[in-house]
Amino acid sequence: MEGEYCIAKKDMFYFLFSNIFYIIILQPYMIDPGTKKEGEEFEAYNIRRWGGSGWTQSLKRSGRKVGANFSNWKTWPNTLKAHQLIAYVTNPSRQAENKPSTSDCNAAIFNAMYEEGMNISLVDTLVKIGTECLGITEDEVSDLQSHLENNTGAKDVMKEIQTGRKRYNISGVPFFIVGAVEGESSVGKPYGFSGAQDSSTFVDMFEELASSLE
Repeated sequence: MEGEYCIAKKDMFYFLFSNIFYIIILQPYMIDPGTKKEGEEFEAYNIRRWGGSGWTQSLKRSGRKVGANFSNWKTWPNTLKAHQLIAYVTNPSRQAENKPSTSDCNAAIFNAMYEEGMNISLVDTLVKIGTECLGITEDEVSDLQSHLENNTGAKDVMKEIQTGRKRYNISGVPFFIVGAVEGESSVGKPYGFSGAQDSSTFVDMFEELASSLE
């Protein structure tokens, strides 16, 4: 999943290149599909997999610079049902006023997990996020609960993740693919890269791609 960082990059792009139409597509991804379905205690998971959580310190330092404080990260979640929540909320066939975007959903889920200490592996937690943050109405609660409990759409989520792995070689998050399109044809070679990047990296790419459209 992506989050506030994507939103920041999008706003920066619009500010610098407001004369260019652009589309941001967010792909689902699970770092570890083998995580227990109910999630795992944060430190215990990190010790089991990497020997400790020291690797998160640089992530937290970088996050604090953009308002992502990671102040209450208690659980390493299994994110499959969170992806199902996003698919449910953003489904084009769902009739709703002010329907949230995928970025809106990610921001709400990330805030719940990293700042409020919630376990987003759990159905009740996701229903709470849906109703309090994502516009799920009282009439939709039962349907959403059933959707998550029965893993409706889980196969579609996993299929989309596998497509990203095969088509774009996505092997971690964040992962970015940035390209230019004119009409229905790609212009130049798209950039693909993994890991958090300084904003100047994106500006350089945007400028080069924008020049190819002139």
